[in-house]
Amino acid sequence: MQIMNTQIFLDKCAPFISSEVNFSVTPAPLPVSVPEPRLAVTLSRQTGSGAAIVAEKLAAYLQSRAPTSPELWRVFDRNLIHKVLEDHHWPARYARFVPEDRTSEFADFMEEMLGAHPPSGKLVQQTAETVLELAREGNVILVGRAANLITRGLPHVFHVRLVASLENRVKRFREGQSIPERTAHRLILEEDRGRKRYVRKYFAEDLDNPLLYDLVLNTDPCTYDEAAQVIGEAVLKRFWERARARRRSSP
Repeated sequence: MQIMNTQIFLDKCAPFISSEVNFSVTPAPLPVSVPEPRLAVTLSRQTGSGAAIVAEKLAAYLQSRAPTSPELWRVFDRNLIHKVLEDHHWPARYARFVPEDRTSEFADFMEEMLGAHPPSGKLVQQTAETVLELAREGNVILVGRAANLITRGLPHVFHVRLVASLENRVKRFREGQSIPERTAHRLILEEDRGRKRYVRKYFAEDLDNPLLYDLVLNTDPCTYDEAAQVIGEAVLKRFWERARARRRSSP
């Protein structure tokens, strides 16, 4: 895709940005002696909205446009599970218990009672510790796992929510999984409910609350490349505004 002038491109995409990025509020600058932290992005999503692809394309976009850094941009989505287990020395068989609440609370309770896995609260706490550490390192895109809520106290992290119509999400899910439409529809609704339950249970928040994000983007009317560019430009604009404010505050 040929890259258009940024302002023209953002104007074109305005109809499917449902929550404007609040560029007018600049967080308090860091002390002069503390270097500006690297950027980080959290990416919340509805199932089938294209988050996995958009995250990879966003990483490539930021790699080419963000301030020079010796560290490559990394995406943590499903691989975050293995990072959590590695960081906290859990066996690999616990991997299926770390994702965003895919089982019922009753099943989870019974499995804990039988010793099949450690308490869910413990796993969530340790997932949060890993997410915070990755966000502090920067040059990272964190998909799901309530990363926006875990990192909301870090001023260098930009929070995005991807949404799309159920019709298009079912279509994309079917194509990606090669499954019947009815099955795709059921799995999408189950995953969405599970993620909402996870956020409500452990963080007492509504996943669909647009005020939890800097940007809410509908991927229906745009390509994944366009979505990545819109997000990337918003992230960079926020970063440069913070950098300018920090320089102005320097003696």
